[in-house]
Amino acid sequence: MSSETLAKLSSPAPPADAAVPRIVPQRRIGQWIAAAVVLGLLGLAVNSVLRNDAFQWDVVVEYFTTSSVLRGLGLTLWLTALVMALGFAIGTLLAVMRLSANPVLRAVSWGYVWLFRSMPILVQLLFWFNIGALYPKVLGVKTVDLFGPVTVAIIGLTLHEAAYAAEVVRGGILSVDRGQIEAAQALGLSRLRRWRRIVLPQAMRSIVPPAGNMLIGTLKGTSIVSIIAVQDLLYSVQLVYHRTYQVIPLLLVATIWYIVVTSLLSVGQYYIERHYARGTGR
Repeated sequence: MSSETLAKLSSPAPPADAAVPRIVPQRRIGQWIAAAVVLGLLGLAVNSVLRNDAFQWDVVVEYFTTSSVLRGLGLTLWLTALVMALGFAIGTLLAVMRLSANPVLRAVSWGYVWLFRSMPILVQLLFWFNIGALYPKVLGVKTVDLFGPVTVAIIGLTLHEAAYAAEVVRGGILSVDRGQIEAAQALGLSRLRRWRRIVLPQAMRSIVPPAGNMLIGTLKGTSIVSIIAVQDLLYSVQLVYHRTYQVIPLLLVATIWYIVVTSLLSVGQYYIERHYARGTGR
């Protein structure tokens, strides 16, 4: 017999009536009480909102899909898409300039980001809206005719978003391991191909989450253009409640539309993030 077998035979057998220890789960009474309190307060809040006649839910339903509101929503979506596309195009260029070995390009990029991140967006819009006071004519055309409210909104929002997009793209590029770029250089890939096939696909994992947040922020931030009479979603409902004095239900119309669109954008952001996160083990 082996030594292990002898050890097993010589060890005393446990008594037949030995009780098996029972695992008792830890009682978390405090967590259940807190959950019950939160659910109770949430139920009271929902009941108050739904049963309060002052919210005028019938008016919300009446105006939710009216043509004026839908036109304002369409302009909001169009403005958001255009501003994000132009902002990231300019921001990517600024990020490349910031990472350049040329000190002039780095200084210009840094100065742009510093300037436009320092100015509130409302100040920028009002500045561009009154640009005619500085330049009454541009290329022989009156500035008032050249820079309408929508054009001013596009310029102001784009320049503002480009400053933030530049930092988002720069952070994504810096997140790529330097060894990946050196390996691509060793394979003889051109600079453009290295950026297109090696750097940007990996940088997108770091770019997409803040870019998605910027997109949602831009969607909501477009409401500020109502200050310069651009007929976006908020301005459209303002025109209605200035006539009907039904302020709360019309603001609820705009709020619900913003919630619907931002929810759809959040779902899209989730799938895009999952696409670029493939192979990371997260």
